[in-house]
Amino acid sequence: MNTTEETPRRIRVLIVDDHAVVRRGLRAYLEVLDDMEVVAEAEDGEEALALLRKMSAHGEAPDVVLLDLLMPRLDGVATTGRITQEYPDVKVVILTSFGEIERVHAALGNGASGYLLKSVGPNEVASAIRAAARDETFLDPAVARRLTREMIAPSGVSALTERERAVLTLIAGGRTNREIADELVISERTARTHVSNVLRKLRLTSRTQAALVAVREGLAPPPPEDP
Repeated sequence: MNTTEETPRRIRVLIVDDHAVVRRGLRAYLEVLDDMEVVAEAEDGEEALALLRKMSAHGEAPDVVLLDLLMPRLDGVATTGRITQEYPDVKVVILTSFGEIERVHAALGNGASGYLLKSVGPNEVASAIRAAARDETFLDPAVARRLTREMIAPSGVSALTERERAVLTLIAGGRTNREIADELVISERTARTHVSNVLRKLRLTSRTQAALVAVREGLAPPPPEDP
């Protein structure tokens, strides 16, 4: 008895990038692969969401969206959040030139299944798309190394430099950026940068929180109690 083998379903890909030459290059490569087909292109997040609405209404939603990060109208991070919320079965792989850890966290936090830098080769792009289609996460090796370094880096006050500790103490004393600059004989812009670094490293959002940390860690005296 003859049996007919069913052809495996190809992975449906939507490419989103504001540069036409990038979209054309990605399409040219992906369409020669036996297990993928490019079903549509968009130049920004707004156009991508409009396409997704139309395609989903006809039961033709893509499996994976290959998405740039910095685009006009609606950027990649915001677009990722919209896609993963409105179309939970559609996976998102970020393909960008920007590998700052804050951008990586933002994209993954919004539900991206992969994060690639545009310096990777085409095989890595295909691997990331396949991984996302399997509901797996795929990270650019450089991005993975940065995340690993962040995980094993010192946390809390121990992560601060000596200058940043001094800034934290001054924040706890209620000093403004101008006063911190005068105290440490630095520019106000440099003082502002130090304050931002302190808040980022301690994962805080306000100077009040920083002051409480300084007191807790013994870097500043507690405020006097009311009589």
